Formats: sequence, structure tokens, C-alpha cells
Amino acid sequence: MAQMTMADNADEQPPRELPDNADPAVDYKTAADRPGTLRGDACLVIQTRQAQRLVYGRRQSREHPGIIGLVRFGMLMKRIWVSAMLDDPYADWFLLQIHEALETGRSEIQKMRTEMDELLRSTRGVEIAIAHSLKPARVPLQFANPYGYMGAYLVGDYDELVCAILTARHVGLLARDPAEQMLHRGGRLIRRAFLLPTQWKHCAVDRNDVRQDNQRAQAARTAMGELPQEVLDGTRRARHAPEIRTISPGAKLDSRRLPEGGAPGTARINQSTTAAPTSKGFLSARATGDTQAAHDE
Repeated sequence: MAQMTMADNADEQPPRELPDNADPAVDYKTAADRPGTLRGDACLVIQTRQAQRLVYGRRQSREHPGIIGLVRFGMLMKRIWVSAMLDDPYADWFLLQIHEALETGRSEIQKMRTEMDELLRSTRGVEIAIAHSLKPARVPLQFANPYGYMGAYLVGDYDELVCAILTARHVGLLARDPAEQMLHRGGRLIRRAFLLPTQWKHCAVDRNDVRQDNQRAQAARTAMGELPQEVLDGTRRARHAPEIRTISPGAKLDSRRLPEGGAPGTARINQSTTAAPTSKGFLSARATGDTQAAHDE
């Protein structure tokens, strides 16, 4: 009799609950298994020294001001990205400005490239091929958000423009001074876009702080100015802005800690790179190569 009762109790046990409200027709292992982090490969191919200098930038010295390169730009954008995710309206505002600067830079550089293409096609009876490097530098890219890659696209466009300008100058279709002016104009567009993230200041502020006008909000306003209302309301955000994540009040201070790490970015020679840990939902690119690696840390 006792054995029959135990068997009956086993039969009466409710079925095991499946994750994500899965169909009961699916077994537990199928529903519980999760795919791992997505990883992809991306590589910036550099033909010219002018473009390469915009990847690694320049250290500040007594003789020359510093230049923000792609590597440092990616690191700065990661900090702004994380803050925007934590509902920092100033981070959202800077994402808008940086997005606009990157798109403006690409548009202007592409216009100059169209001018060069038309100039190189203007010769009758002579076909001119745009010069290219016999051994281009390959820069594996690894960024935790879209803006590092958008910066790389801008550098890539400029690299192609430089090849076209140097070709037109070499074959006598473009004088030296106009060529130098175009090179400087294109480089300035990139430097201006890469400089913008340095003007953002981390004040550990969110939209509730700004609405309450507390100390953090006042410090942020002093450092970065008044916010546009549509940015504060959240009705205007950058196209690639991250999803805002709600955090509990008790975890507020810990969650606001930005990524730490020694170097603001890396440029590695003759070694592979491994993807840094990324937050859930990010697409991380793991890139290896034999020249340099540009990524945020």
C-alpha cells in the first residue's frame, strides 16, 4: 500500500516549468540552452600614412597639441554609451552631436571624392587608375558599440580620398597647394568629430536628477550647459543610442561606475587580440591580425 501511495504522489507532481514560457511540447534542455556571445571579424585596411595617423592619434607635447585618434575615440565613446544606457541625458545629447559630426564628415569627404573621380576621368585617351598601397596596413577592429565602427568608416573614406588626391597630384591634374588644402580639410573633419567626446563630462546624473535639479544635475549643467528639452524628455535620441536600462535605487551608485582600465585604448603590433567582456545585448567583434588592433577597453 505504501509503495502505491508513493507512486501516486510521483505521478501527481507538476511538470517542470520551462524557461521563457516555452511550449510544454519542448523538453527542458532544448528550452534552457542558450547560445553564446556573438562574435564577428572587422578589419580596417589602411593605404596611406595620412589615414594611419588618424587611427593612433598623437600624444600631447610642449611643441604640439594632442590629436584624438580612432583608438582613443572608441574608448571615449564606450564611456558615453554606457552612461546613455544608464539614462544620462547628457550622454544622449553627446551621442546626437557625435552622430551628426560623423555623418557630416562622411558626406563632405564623399563629395570631395566625387570631385576627384570626375577630375581623374576628365582626361581623354588616358585611363588613370587610382594608386594603392602594395602592402596596406590592416587594423583589426574591436569595439563594444556602433560608434567606434562609424569612426572607422570615416577613416576608411578619408583613406580612399587621400589615394585619389595623391594620384591626381602625381599625374599633374591637381596642383600641390589645392591638394594639401583638400587633405587638410578632410583630416580636420575627422579630428573635429573625434574631439567631441572629450567635451562630455561624467557627472553620474540621470533624467530624474535633472528634473529634480539636484546637486548632480547642477554640476552637469555647469560643466556641459543646458539640455534641449526634447533630449531631456527622451523623445529625441541618436539613431544608434542604446536601450535605457532601469536600475534599482539601491544599486544606483554601483551601477553607475564606468568601465575602468589602464589604457584608453590599444594599438598592438604583431599579436592577436581577444574580445573584452561586453554587456549583454552588445555585438562584440573579435579580431586578430599581424599589424595593429584598435579597440576599446
